Amino acid sequence: MKPQFLVGAMMPGSGQTLVALGLMRALRQRNLRVQSFKCGPELADLRYHALAADREPVSLDTWLSSRSHLQTVYNRYGEKADVCVVEGRIGLFDGFRKTQGSSAEMARLMKIPVVIVVSARNAGYSTAAMLYGFKHFNTELKIAGVIFNQVTSAAQYGFLRETCAEAGVECLGYLPYLEEAGLPPRHQALTLPARKSLDQLLNQVAEQLVQHVDIDKLLNLSTRIFPCTYSLPYISETETDIWTGKRKQRIALASDPAFPFVYRQSIDRTKGDITRFSPIYGSELPEADIVYLPGGYPELFARQLHRRKRLMEQLREYVEKGGKLLAEGGGMALLGQTLTARPGGTAYEMAGILPYSVIVKDNRPCSGYRQTHYRGLCLKGYEYRYFDIVPTEEAASLQTPVCNLKGGEVSGSFFFRYKNCIATTVHHYWGETGLYELWE
Repeated sequence: MKPQFLVGAMMPGSGQTLVALGLMRALRQRNLRVQSFKCGPELADLRYHALAADREPVSLDTWLSSRSHLQTVYNRYGEKADVCVVEGRIGLFDGFRKTQGSSAEMARLMKIPVVIVVSARNAGYSTAAMLYGFKHFNTELKIAGVIFNQVTSAAQYGFLRETCAEAGVECLGYLPYLEEAGLPPRHQALTLPARKSLDQLLNQVAEQLVQHVDIDKLLNLSTRIFPCTYSLPYISETETDIWTGKRKQRIALASDPAFPFVYRQSIDRTKGDITRFSPIYGSELPEADIVYLPGGYPELFARQLHRRKRLMEQLREYVEKGGKLLAEGGGMALLGQTLTARPGGTAYEMAGILPYSVIVKDNRPCSGYRQTHYRGLCLKGYEYRYFDIVPTEEAASLQTPVCNLKGGEVSGSFFFRYKNCIATTVHHYWGETGLYELWE
C-alpha cells in the first residue's frame, strides 16, 4: 500500500501543472521519495518534474505504447518511491480520440484516484453541477477530492467548499491567488536563470499548499494497493528483446541543457553501456556503437555549438565510416548545414552531414503525434519544435514521409537517412520496442 494519485483538471488552464509541481515539492520537503509521472508525450514538461521532485520523471502515453507496457512501467518506476504523483494533461476526460489517451483513462488503467484542480476564477454555483458530473460520468474513476486554484479570499473558499459538499466530493483545500506565479515558457525553462526562478516559485507554491491543503487527508484518501494489478496480458521485456544474449551496445548519449529531451524508459530499455557527452561544453565524441542526439532547444545555444569544431569533425568521420547515429527533434540541428537561432539572425555552421538548414522563425511550436512507416516498422512518436527544416533538392532522395495520428502526411516534418545516420523531427518512444531495430 502507498499513496498514489493523479492530478487532473476540469478544463485546460485550471493550473493542474502548478498544483502538481507544488505537491511534489511539498511531499519532497517531508523527506518522502516522490516518483512523478506525466500523462502524454510532451518531454519539456518533464524538466519541471525533475526539479520539483528531485527525481527523474516518467512519461505515460497510451498512443505511444501499449496499456500492458504502461502498467509495467508504472509498477517498475514506482516501486522504490514512497508516493506516486501523476500529472494529467488538458482536461480530465480529453484524449486524442474522446477519452482515449486521456488522464481519466490513465487513472483507470493504474487504478489510482484523481485529485481535480478547479480554477476559482469566475467560479460560481455551477461548479457544484460540474463536480457532480465529473464524479458520476464514469463510475470506474475514483475522485479523491478537489483542490481549488487562484482563490482570492476566505469567503470565496467558503462558498466553494459548499459546492463540493453539494456535489458529494471531498474538498481538500486551495492554492491562493499568487501574483507572477506563471511557469516559465518551455523553451526558456532550461536556462539557469529560469531554473532558479522556477525553484523559488515551487517553494512558494509548496508553502502555500502546506498551509491551505490537508495533505495528510490527501495521502490517506489516495492510499491504494501497489503495484497495480495487471488488467491486460503481461509481456516481459525479455520476450520482446531482440538483443537478449548479445553483446551490450555502447551508446553515446548527448546530454546537456541543449539536448535534454529523451524518454527515461527509452534509455533504460537499451540495456546498453551509456556514456553521456556534452556538445555545448565541448566533450569529445565517446567510442560508441550508437550515437544518440535527442531533442531540446539547440537554438538557445547556437553560438556555443558552432564553436565545437572538433566535435563536428568527429561526427562527420563517425557517420562517413558507417557509424550508427540517431538524431531526434533538436538533435537534428547539429547535423545540418546551418542553424539560425532567430528571424534575421546569424546562420551558424553546424556539422554539415545532412543537406538541410534549421531556422527558427517564430515562437509558435509545431506539435502533434506522428508515425513513420520505415522498413516494415511503424515508428510512433511526438513532435514538438520551434524551428523549421529547410532541405535542399539533394535531401529528397533521403526522405521517408512522416504522417500524423490518422495517417496523413505532415508537411514540414522529416525523416532522413544517410548511410547509418537517421535524423527526424519526431521524438520517438523506444521504451517498448528498442531503437536497435532501426538498423536491423
